[in-house]
Parts: sequence; structure tokens; C-alpha cells
Amino acid sequence: MSRIEEIMTSSPVIPVIVIDDLADAVPMAKALLSGGLKVLEVTLRTEHGLAAIRKIKQELPEAIVGAGTVISAEDAENSVAAGAEFLVSPGHTDELVDRALALGVPILPGVATPSEAMKMLAKGIRHLKFFPAEAVGGLKVLKAIAGPLPQLRFCPTGGINPEKAIDYLAQNNILCVGGSWMLEKGDIADKNWAAIESKAREAASLAG
Repeated sequence: MSRIEEIMTSSPVIPVIVIDDLADAVPMAKALLSGGLKVLEVTLRTEHGLAAIRKIKQELPEAIVGAGTVISAEDAENSVAAGAEFLVSPGHTDELVDRALALGVPILPGVATPSEAMKMLAKGIRHLKFFPAEAVGGLKVLKAIAGPLPQLRFCPTGGINPEKAIDYLAQNNILCVGGSWMLEKGDIADKNWAAIESKAREAASLAG
């Protein structure tokens, strides 16, 4: 089993984490981890992303921490330097993917069409993020892709809730889903880590 497949099969749901306050990073990660979600995608959407990755890895070494919203070769380099164990991108460029491969870090490049998936397959990448999942056809598209491209495995992300996640996870070419439904803004603002842990536990219980 490849490292990226090992990561994708470690949890049925990969939480997509946006850190607006660096002080929230570790308690939020602890809540998710305690709830059974050991794979964490910390996005680079805010200025705190890299620092959050570093802090979480330092204080919760048992967590598998990756960087999300990685959109450039520089992002890839900075993420690895911060301790990221895998990279996730909403799309892909040759520069980004080639740099990740050179760094030896697992990457889930984003694709939305068979042509994009074939381009990644030509680089030897068989594990992909499908984004924005619901907006581009969701499960119907992934079921259709499974016929001509059975060797590919996906982590669909975008517009997925717990109910939809169950249907996605039942599909053979889907190893996990990405989502943020367990990280409600109100809970984060209130520092209600118990609520987040509870929602994480529910997400961790989902199975294909």
C-alpha cells in the first residue's frame, strides 16, 4: 500500500481545517483526534496555516497532518518544512505536482474531469482529490469515471455532508471524503471543543 493510500484509508473523513486564530489550532486538532479523525488537512487559506501545522505536529505527533489549499511549488516546499506529511490541492499545475514528487511528499492533486485525471495518471498519480465534488456532478461523475479509469482512487471534497458522505463512501473508487461539517463556526467561536469532538466521532463512524 502506498503512503497516500495508507493516509486516505486511515479515516473515512478528512476534516478540512481553516485556522483563523492560531490559539485554536491545537485544541481543535485534539478534539478531532479524540473523536477518531486522525488525518487532518490544515489549509493554507489564512496566514496561520503553516504555523498551525507546525504546532499540531509538535503537540500531537500521533496525528497525520497535511497541508491543504496548496497551489504552488513554494507552498509545497513551505508545507513540508512546517512538517506536513501530505499535500492537498484544489487543482493542479505541472510545477506543483512535479515539485511534490521531487520532494517525495504524498499529494492529492485536485481534478474535476476525466482528462485531468488522465493527466495525473500519466505522472504516475492514482490517488486524487475530486473537487468541487457536488458542484461538478458528484457521485454520478465518479461512478462514470470508475468504468474507463478503474485504477484511480478519490477523495471527493466540496458540498459533502454526513448523509452524502455515506453514499460516497459506498463507492469502490472512493477511499475517503473531505469535509468541514464537523467544524461549525459557532462551535469554534465558542471554543466548544466537546461539540466538535462529538461531530468528529460521528464522522469517524461512517463507513463505506
